Amino acid sequence: MNDSISIICENLGETLDVPMGTSLSEIAGQLPAGEHPFLAAFVNNRIRELNYKIYSPATVQFVDITSFAGIRVYQRTVWFLLQKAVKDLYPGQTLHIRHSLGQSGFYCEIEGIDEFGAAETARIRDRIRELIALDLPITRQRMLTTEVRKRYAEEGFADKIELLDTRPRLYSDLYTLGDTAGYFYGSLAPSTGYIHLFDIEPCYKGFYLVLPSRTAPDRLNRHDRQEKMFGIFREYQSWVTLMGVPTIGAVNARALAGDAGGMIKIAEAFHERKFAEVADAIQQANRERGIRMVLISGPSSSGKTTSAKRLSIQLGVLGLHPVMISLDDYFVDREKTPLDENGDYDYEALEAIDLDLFNDHLRRLMAGESVDIPRYDFITGRRTQHGTPLTLDDRSILIIEGIHGLNPRLTPSIPDSKKFRIYISCFTSVAMDNLSRIATTDNRLLRRLTRDYKQRGSDALSTLSRWASVRRGEEKHIFPYQENADVMLNSSLFYEISVLRPFAEKILREVPDTVPEFDEARRMLKFLDNFIPIPPDEIPPTSILREFIGGSSFQY
Repeated sequence: MNDSISIICENLGETLDVPMGTSLSEIAGQLPAGEHPFLAAFVNNRIRELNYKIYSPATVQFVDITSFAGIRVYQRTVWFLLQKAVKDLYPGQTLHIRHSLGQSGFYCEIEGIDEFGAAETARIRDRIRELIALDLPITRQRMLTTEVRKRYAEEGFADKIELLDTRPRLYSDLYTLGDTAGYFYGSLAPSTGYIHLFDIEPCYKGFYLVLPSRTAPDRLNRHDRQEKMFGIFREYQSWVTLMGVPTIGAVNARALAGDAGGMIKIAEAFHERKFAEVADAIQQANRERGIRMVLISGPSSSGKTTSAKRLSIQLGVLGLHPVMISLDDYFVDREKTPLDENGDYDYEALEAIDLDLFNDHLRRLMAGESVDIPRYDFITGRRTQHGTPLTLDDRSILIIEGIHGLNPRLTPSIPDSKKFRIYISCFTSVAMDNLSRIATTDNRLLRRLTRDYKQRGSDALSTLSRWASVRRGEEKHIFPYQENADVMLNSSLFYEISVLRPFAEKILREVPDTVPEFDEARRMLKFLDNFIPIPPDEIPPTSILREFIGGSSFQY
């Protein structure tokens, strides 16, 4: 009997014959050493940990820290190391990984400790280094959820128990690192020795966990603090805690108790208040320095368009005359769009905008002329004429929204003193639990999947296949300018993923398992399964969420 199986290794571009039951780590050992160690692998388009054993022919692609999947494995593994270090050094204290900070770091706090100095952060750093040097195994065990819940209770994980109780399952996975138990929403490295670079720095009331990025895996971005964004995260995190919904388990419990409508109302009221505050700041800037232009920027699916429209209403209340322009309407015809390094259309590049036409229209508007603004059709990839000319008067405020709004190259002829700059993104403030944050990019991806399917004729496969390019474009063209903003707005709604779930699930299930995008669809489906669905009936027609699920009273 032949107990060998054939493995198509995409990293080598050839087939390997290995004994049945060979682990991925053993197969990885047969490959030439790369610049960075492998952290996990795709097996038939599904992400697997390196201790996974193969018993039938398969296609395998190993990933390292330079891939989107690999960097997530690296981050989660460091989080587990941090959890273990804090447990060892501060027994009985609760660690919170609050939110992302900078290009690749995370802001953390330990409950009950209000200040961290160099000595305290050095203790944590040294303990993590000791754990890495020991190369301790990280194991995952599938067991009855009742047993997992009992272990969580021993560890004091009330946040994880709340999520288990609102989304009950017969079996659950439990990770262990020495005497420390944990649960993570995705794969981890097989041992602590796979971590090669990190640091801990004092920051605000806690500390900054500094990690390498996917694009710069051999260095740390130590000083990229992004204070304005930090302030937004802190404000919203304090608010959701005050409202009693800091985690998904708490949101689920409110939904199961019949209070979904109450959550929607209070979240939308908070949004309205923030738009009014920004409108007041614009009016003051108009009086003090004569600003005529508001530039709104943000990454894909951050809610820029609806935010611009709601801000326009608030400016109208103050007696100003807002006039809106979307940069999307100045896209060049699709065949003229620049290509990225993979030969795909790079819609995030500034050169995807017809800058000459846009700046000509801008000059004419500022001179008091009427301009016929184009309208871009995302289905045909062509511009058409809007048919309704725009004109500015003495009380007009020109609102320009688009991903490049904060790039100085967009409006070089307008002095900075005459611009009011706003950065908008979906800064997800609700966490899965104290250690597992919800990535802002995942929230935005769910929005984009839903919108592209309903409004732009794109299925989940086409949206997912472009998402990596979108994110690379954001890293290059958008994020470097976000701290240029005069104000930042958070467009996230703490209840929204519960509403997006039924819309996104239907779309994601259409992705076949024969394509590389299948694993991302599968990951998002597993993620969505943690949320109690909330019907959209009580969401007001002016909500930012209506931009993505439909039913908005605004015209797009």
